[in-house]
Amino acid sequence: MDRNKALELLRQHVKNENLVKHCLASEAVMRALAARLGGDAELWGLTGLLHDIDVELTAGDPMRHTHEAARILAENGLPAELVEAVKMHNAAAHGRTRSELFHKALAAGETITGLITATALVYPDKKLSSVKVSSVVKRMGDKRFAASVDRDAIRECEQTGIPLPEFAGLCLEAMRGVAADLGL
Repeated sequence: MDRNKALELLRQHVKNENLVKHCLASEAVMRALAARLGGDAELWGLTGLLHDIDVELTAGDPMRHTHEAARILAENGLPAELVEAVKMHNAAAHGRTRSELFHKALAAGETITGLITATALVYPDKKLSSVKVSSVVKRMGDKRFAASVDRDAIRECEQTGIPLPEFAGLCLEAMRGVAADLGL
């Protein structure tokens, strides 16, 4: 499936523009992580784009989330590797733990987009261009800031061989590349 068809599929299932923006940010981050970690940029990018395709359908229920996504993605002929990565970004719903590089990259990458976005939104101009890597890393330690962001998932970046400050910088730079689409 090409990117345009994937975006169309996402928009069929996700109507909330903020969720779409999260998926666009995750796509950009996953493409950057593929380049850094030797992954397939197209596959990883599409996975980032489609990883939350069932959030509205499952009403955000963490134990149902990704089960419907797996069905939708498989029915649309997406590769099994993509479907498995989407499932594993919510490994708890499947009673499993992440062990593959691709799965850890998706979990950490899609999660840090929320922290980076929240960081940008506290700046006066609300722009990614103003965000400093040190600010993102500092906010990792403040559990009250963006409290719903799973810091443990983000820390899985270190299991991919990328230290947190480098990971935050790489992801921030990827998101800056699509800042116009994100409204940031």
